[in-house]
Amino acid sequence: MHVWQISSFGIDSLEFVERPDPQPGPGQVVVRVHAISFNYRDLMMVKGLYNPKLKLPRVPCSDGAGEVVAVGSGVTQWKPGDRVAGIFMQNWIDGPPSPEKVKGALGGDVDGMLAEYVLLGEDGLVAIPEHLSFQEAATLPCAAVTAWNALCAGDLKPGGTVLIQGTGGVSIFALQFARLKGAKVLGISGNQEKLNRAFDLGLDAGVNYNEVPEWDRWAMEQTGEGVDLIVEVGGLGTLPRSLRALRMGGTIAQVGVLTGVAAPEPLPLPAILHKQARLRGIYVGSRQDFIDMNRAISLTQLRPVGEDFPWSHAREVLARLEEASHFGKLVMTIG
Repeated sequence: MHVWQISSFGIDSLEFVERPDPQPGPGQVVVRVHAISFNYRDLMMVKGLYNPKLKLPRVPCSDGAGEVVAVGSGVTQWKPGDRVAGIFMQNWIDGPPSPEKVKGALGGDVDGMLAEYVLLGEDGLVAIPEHLSFQEAATLPCAAVTAWNALCAGDLKPGGTVLIQGTGGVSIFALQFARLKGAKVLGISGNQEKLNRAFDLGLDAGVNYNEVPEWDRWAMEQTGEGVDLIVEVGGLGTLPRSLRALRMGGTIAQVGVLTGVAAPEPLPLPAILHKQARLRGIYVGSRQDFIDMNRAISLTQLRPVGEDFPWSHAREVLARLEEASHFGKLVMTIG
């Protein structure tokens, strides 16, 4: 089989190589991968910024979908032909996180999905919604589960307000899930064309932060008393404004660090105390979270948003991810 692997750090150093086809042992499943999707984590992993001590070579990418082609002895959950996706953390099956459960992340701790075939434990897979293509299902394991848990962290009620930052995978899934919950969604972006596309998906109000840098004031004007839940993908560069845009008792679901680790201004700690803000770190979720989310996706016939690229374009897709020129998810069809 062919795989893309990180042999040394850097997008241009990503190698297309041949490896032996995997064979299932007891409790294991071989999946023929039909599509994968890229996350910002994958870009940082390839560049050596996520884990400079990553054991190489490593097959990147946590997100992929395909069909079962072989099962080992003792496997009872799957049979050849089943349509499946891998879960992000292979050891986090259910319940709250623990140091043991968050080990085994695909494309990091262990080889990921950027391959023609992958070998996973039978508990490391979920069935994908019947109405989705492999390309659509490949967007779910990281970004969608993260967005799902971000909304769950806020205990969002119908009529509540959510603020999303940008139009990447997590933010667009958060928009779609928030609309399913009957929430009003506000959005910020530095690109008006992307904002317009988000309006087509149900965004209620949006602002270009290049034109309105004080978007926290804008959010307060839109809501009166502040936002119930903010899906925070920026990090220290946006967190101070998120705190100021939050209502008293509201929740910030801290998902990403796209603005880096240097703070442009001091973190307003008094705002955390005065607003009794809840700051919740979100690191994807469990297999059960994935299953629960898929039930909602199937019930509502929700369809992910993304762009599809051929198997040979891994380096080009990562470069596009680095440019942040995409909308929704970047997907690659394998084969």
